Formats: sequence, C-alpha cells, structure tokens
Amino acid sequence: MNAHQLASLIAQSITGHADYATKPSKAIRKWDGKTPYGIHPVWCAMTVLTETSLPEDLRVRIAQALLFQDFLEDTTAKLPDMLTDGVRELVDEMTFESSAVEMQEVWSRSAEAKLAKVYDKTSNLLDGSWMTQEKRAQYADYLLRLCEVVEKAYGPLNIITIARAIAA
Repeated sequence: MNAHQLASLIAQSITGHADYATKPSKAIRKWDGKTPYGIHPVWCAMTVLTETSLPEDLRVRIAQALLFQDFLEDTTAKLPDMLTDGVRELVDEMTFESSAVEMQEVWSRSAEAKLAKVYDKTSNLLDGSWMTQEKRAQYADYLLRLCEVVEKAYGPLNIITIARAIAA
C-alpha cells in the first residue's frame, strides 16, 4: 500500500462515518459529543502501521481492516472496492452486534481479528472518560485478556505495553 492508497482509504473511512452514519451519534465520539468518529479508525490504523516488529503485509491488512471495522455496524457506506477479500473477511470477523456479544465470541475468531481488537479497544479506553467505572473495569479486563492471547501469538508489541498501561 503506497501513501496515496493509504490517504484514499483514510478519506473513505472518515467520509463514511461522517456522511453515512446510521444515526447522528455514530458520526461522533462519545467522550465529547463533537469529535468526528473518524479519529478512532485512523488512530487504530496508524498505530498498527508503526508496529514494526510485525510483518509489513500483516500491518497493512490489519490497518485496512481497522479503518473499516465499524462500517458494517455504524454506517450505510459500502466497503471500498480496493479492499481485498482477506481484508473484507477480517472486517466481517471484527463485526459484532454488541460489545457484550463481542466479549463472548471474539475468542473463537482468528488471531488477526484479536490483534486488531487490541488496537480498537486500546483506542476506546484512551477516550473512555464517558464510561462508568463498572464499564471501564469490564473493558479493561477484556483488553488485558486480549493482550495475553495476542502476546502469545505475536510476541511483545508496543500496543500491548500501551494497553496494559491504560488498563491498569
């Protein structure tokens, strides 16, 4: 993926969330009610792209899936044509009907889906000031369990260090 392809995918992700959200609350982040939702998938994608201990093809595949992970749940936008079948399958694997269902079913998903979810959930905890203390504790516990599984599969990653610090 070159810089122009990345820029195009980022723009499509941001536009999808801004212009095709299923309801107004899906176009913004919860913590302040005005920050565009698009910062979340972009942060996740950019962060995995900097995880240089992972193979480049894996980083690119995960980044592309992270840019569009919430499209099926939160927008009426279509996935970009340039996404491979493998990325589309990963987006499907990362899609759940609710966070409660996700926390139950993620364990049967691929190692790549779990890896991507560590980026997703770390980002959510970073701007999770809207969460109740109980929800934050549940989220943190879930993220820490994901980190254990992902670390066994991929080794020590920067995102695991960040996630553990945030979840503590």
